[in-house]
Amino acid sequence: MTHKFHSTTLREYDIRGIIGETLGAEDARAIGRGFATLLRRAGGTKVAVGYDGRVSSTMLEEALVEGLNASGVDVVRVGMGPTPMLYYAEASMEDVQGGIQITGSHNPANYNGFKMVFMGRPFFGADIQKLGEMAAAGDWAEGKGVHERREILTAYVDRIVEGLDGISRESLSGLRIGWDAGNGAAGPALELLVKKLPGEHFCLFTEVDGNFPNHHPDPTEEKNLADLKALVAAKNLHFGVAFDGDGDRIGAVDGQGRVVWGDQLLMIYAEDLLRMVPGSTIIADVKASSALFDKVSALGGKPLMWKTGHSLIKSKMKETHSPLAGEMSGHVFFAHDYYGYDDALYAAVRLIAASARLGKSVTQLRGEMPAMINTPELRFQVDESRKFAVIDEVKARLSASGADVNATDGVRVNTADGWWLLRASNTQDVLVARAESLSEAGLERLMEQIDGQLAASGLERGEQAGH
Repeated sequence: MTHKFHSTTLREYDIRGIIGETLGAEDARAIGRGFATLLRRAGGTKVAVGYDGRVSSTMLEEALVEGLNASGVDVVRVGMGPTPMLYYAEASMEDVQGGIQITGSHNPANYNGFKMVFMGRPFFGADIQKLGEMAAAGDWAEGKGVHERREILTAYVDRIVEGLDGISRESLSGLRIGWDAGNGAAGPALELLVKKLPGEHFCLFTEVDGNFPNHHPDPTEEKNLADLKALVAAKNLHFGVAFDGDGDRIGAVDGQGRVVWGDQLLMIYAEDLLRMVPGSTIIADVKASSALFDKVSALGGKPLMWKTGHSLIKSKMKETHSPLAGEMSGHVFFAHDYYGYDDALYAAVRLIAASARLGKSVTQLRGEMPAMINTPELRFQVDESRKFAVIDEVKARLSASGADVNATDGVRVNTADGWWLLRASNTQDVLVARAESLSEAGLERLMEQIDGQLAASGLERGEQAGH
């Protein structure tokens, strides 16, 4: 028995494909067999499996469990829920040594995929390529595992509520918060969560629907926050929180409807955290505002700029013992009083806690931030075979010109006007650009530099590529 995956399916951070075109039940079975074989070779015997609310998820879950069992690993099926619920299962169940969540994350409804944890660490990069090599060679262990179901949603939500420990319930009783689950997998957990939180809560789209009838569940795109902004305005709420399709990325708006972007949320979390754990290392990806890195330094913390990608960030946190990390894309990772994985529901509770401990509303905290002028994440299609080569060409030209370059992930160039970034996406055939300045004129000059570098490599910043 061997299996060949579609060339686009095995990605850097996870496994992803289009149902019926590049991903199906046979792929899920092969993933199960490979993962189980690696786990057994490492001394493991049991895996937790969960899935999101997509139409294809139950079919993939069934096949994945078959594959895991066929290679001799037992399975704890935790059912439908957000990705962080699966991470929680893997972290909290003592008899489990790995975890797999079936999820298409924030991709369109016809996509699906897998996010994996192996022996307490993220499973990505070379690990994922190894599954492909094993499948092609039929290098799978044989066995007869069993599976059981365990309910974990209640324990998971109770654990999230612990994020408010030490804060008096009375002080939070006047809070009014809006929530948008976007018909994603976080809906049922959110309904349970708001019942346990002090204050008044108004929820949108908590019914799980894999067709996402109201809006696409990606809170990093401002157009997807329109319903939440309207709710906050209509009900005069303190702030609003939105989740992506599988609940591992957070979006937020303040009481005035202003978006609180990923790096801005991290500024709030960092201020709260550095009071409790002074001098901590706080990690953010290369797309984050210089205002964040400056703020962490000013508060006595150690800012660390790192590569984009949830698996890469989690690994760096372990290495540096960082209690807090985040990405522009809304992945926020708390190792302080939590497990170090990205959990948007927990991040929402920590936002409530931070606001309470700092004695300022989310609106005030957002209003006090420096007024940087920046572009959103600009994404444009570049042929897969060219994308990394272009970055190398840009690097070579910049180093020859003596520019101030940070090459952690692509190129981030500091100039008198601010900074600009150009990097290749690890998950798609796109280049990503971003720039930030204190003035519109400065931003224009930065964009001219990006365009100049692209032109020198025979490209132009053409049509925006979607996610």
